[in-house]
Amino acid sequence: MKITPLEIKRQQFKRVLRGFDPVEVETFLDMVSTELEEMIRQNKEKNDALIELEVQLRDYKNMEKTLQQTLMQAQEASGRSAQNSRKEAELIVHEAQLKATQILEQARLDFARTKEEIANLRARKETILSRLKVLLSSELELIRALEIDDPDARPGELALGTGKEDIPIDDILKKLQSAPDRHE
Repeated sequence: MKITPLEIKRQQFKRVLRGFDPVEVETFLDMVSTELEEMIRQNKEKNDALIELEVQLRDYKNMEKTLQQTLMQAQEASGRSAQNSRKEAELIVHEAQLKATQILEQARLDFARTKEEIANLRARKETILSRLKVLLSSELELIRALEIDDPDARPGELALGTGKEDIPIDDILKKLQSAPDRHE
């Protein structure tokens, strides 16, 4: 049976002859009632505080759980990100190596083509020089033959057609013969 402070205050006792002093009993009951009220009030405050603390504890546990999940997700994401970064870096390096290999191969091909073109151009130059020498040689022979037939011409010299200067044929032949020796 629960007794409330109000019941204690209202409690009535029978009066008997040799009983307790009614003022003392009422004073004691008032004190007990007041103390019980105070204890009930304190108990209620403590229960309220306990409930509030339990709610906070539950909230903190939820936050802790959420933080742990977030931390685990962040660690997993960081691991995936690092792994993806490594893969991407490896891919970039591999692509760069392939590109470098392609550039080197293209450079080798270009170098070989250029060498071949130079060789072809030198051969063409030699062919042209040879043909030119043959042509000039035959033309010089023709001029010599004409000089022999022409009594007014000075022997050993070729007129260029300007009438102002003469070049000795032998000098022209020497220059043509020495020309192939100079390769650039």
